[in-house]
Amino acid sequence: MTEETSRLALPLLMPSQAQKHLTHNEALLALDALVHLAARDRAAAPPAAPVEGDRLLVAASASGEFAGHGGEIALRQGEAWQFLKPRAGWALWLESERLGLVHDGTAWRDAVLRRAERLGIGETRAASGDNRLEVASRAVLFDHEGDHSRVAINKAKAGDTASLVFQTNYSGRAEIGLAGDEALSVKVSADGATWRQALFVEPGTGRLGLGTTNPTAPLDVAGPVRVGRYAKAALPDAAATGAGAVIFVSDEVGGAVLAFSDGAAWRRVTDRATLG
Repeated sequence: MTEETSRLALPLLMPSQAQKHLTHNEALLALDALVHLAARDRAAAPPAAPVEGDRLLVAASASGEFAGHGGEIALRQGEAWQFLKPRAGWALWLESERLGLVHDGTAWRDAVLRRAERLGIGETRAASGDNRLEVASRAVLFDHEGDHSRVAINKAKAGDTASLVFQTNYSGRAEIGLAGDEALSVKVSADGATWRQALFVEPGTGRLGLGTTNPTAPLDVAGPVRVGRYAKAALPDAAATGAGAVIFVSDEVGGAVLAFSDGAAWRRVTDRATLG
């Protein structure tokens, strides 16, 4: 018969053993340290004023009484340190770092979440339905690692949807993405039921359509276009605005007129004359 348990190495009472209470108490103390395992901090050497029951995670480069016990749990019992050697599967809460650790049989690793079927963060309810991940937060940050940071939304085939939906009280109001086809679009809704396409980008050409899904020019607008309205006394600088800019001048001699910048002056589109 072995003298200790196979998993936690707790001492067993032997049939002919004297002072069995000592062995029993030793096992209880070990259990007291191991159940709901936590360590106050990492330590490479014993603290100057240890406290009874103190538990520390011994650092790899340990010295003094901790030498040779790297990765073990140092437990203060009475006037001495006891060392608990971890095994694969042990979980530890490191109080100083507010960090969960798991032992893989060789070393302590940060506890990571893998293959969770449902996850709610900050939620009062579990993720449900199609939502395998739900986050309740004022903000979410995706930080960079290296020289870029990307978020990918993948769909299986052309007719599927990969998009971002913006909601009010869980009712859709806007959608941006690939909604049922291969073209980037922006759609809006007043009630979450009836949707109207506001913007369409043709994937083969990059042409932008407003009110049309078949743009034939770099910018194709299916409807009237309103440009900025100015009085002659408040015209923007033609050179700073740049050649090709178009504005509506409300008080030109002879009546309101569209004007364009040639890069130096504003000219009427009707006869190319500079504004009078």
